[in-house]
Amino acid sequence: MKLGLLTAPFEDADLMDVAAWAGSNGFSAFEVACWPASGGEKRRYAGTSHINVDGLSAAEGGEIKSKLADHGIEISGLGYYPNPLHADADHRDAVIGHLMKIITAAGVMDVPVVNTFLGGDRKLTLDENWARATEIFAPIVDHARASGVQLCFENCPMIFSNDEWPGGHNIAYSPKIWRRIFEHWGDSVGMNFDPSHLIWQFIDQTRFIREFGARMGHVHAKDVMIDRDGLYENGVMSVGMGWQIPRLCGLGDVDWSGFFSGLYREGYDGPIIIEHEDRLFEGTDEKVKRGFLLARDVLQPFIK
Repeated sequence: MKLGLLTAPFEDADLMDVAAWAGSNGFSAFEVACWPASGGEKRRYAGTSHINVDGLSAAEGGEIKSKLADHGIEISGLGYYPNPLHADADHRDAVIGHLMKIITAAGVMDVPVVNTFLGGDRKLTLDENWARATEIFAPIVDHARASGVQLCFENCPMIFSNDEWPGGHNIAYSPKIWRRIFEHWGDSVGMNFDPSHLIWQFIDQTRFIREFGARMGHVHAKDVMIDRDGLYENGVMSVGMGWQIPRLCGLGDVDWSGFFSGLYREGYDGPIIIEHEDRLFEGTDEKVKRGFLLARDVLQPFIK
């Protein structure tokens, strides 16, 4: 396994500056944030563009990988987390157009994985969204397959704000849907597994890894803390939750020993990429770095 980080929190920093710091502090992999360089969707920890994929050539991609390697960093995947099943057709087309460019760039760069969301229309039922997903994603999955890239979906419901309520912006969150995904697309797609999303859905982590561990093409390390007072006050159906708090590894309720034990048992030997969304360690790059170092120290003893 290699321990790395998702570069999204360093939105104003040059990728090579982040690599110089990361490589000298025990990290060896990056999931590189690849939102559109021209702007577009902007939300917390989204919108960062560390590689401009528009027309990226093999030579340009090779140069980026070579410079990262000089700092001891390899690319675990390219990351872009929008909503490809958005209800607005123009928005959806823009999202899918950029996702296709990222897949092309990953193929050109010989990067094995592109991470994204399956997406969802919050006003539709699960089955209605699934029917749309099989149609909308057909050419995307075909393009990934032709490019030699595995498309990996993250298991987050994306149901944290009023504009995501009540159905969420990503339907790939439960075992029921994951079985459909793999029955429909097989090995052409994989899971970008984040254990924190199991905690607040009250889904058994050990059972989930046992069932889907062999399908995990990429893994995030993010923690979450259940605020019991907030849960009591707001209930599980509250908009924006109000009771689940993203934390850095070791500061929440994820069982990290069980997490690694399960992954090793299922044969996962890929990257472990720390995803930083902890408000206590944000505001400046130095605070973000402190957060990543804290998570590093929690996870490093499990990395072999």
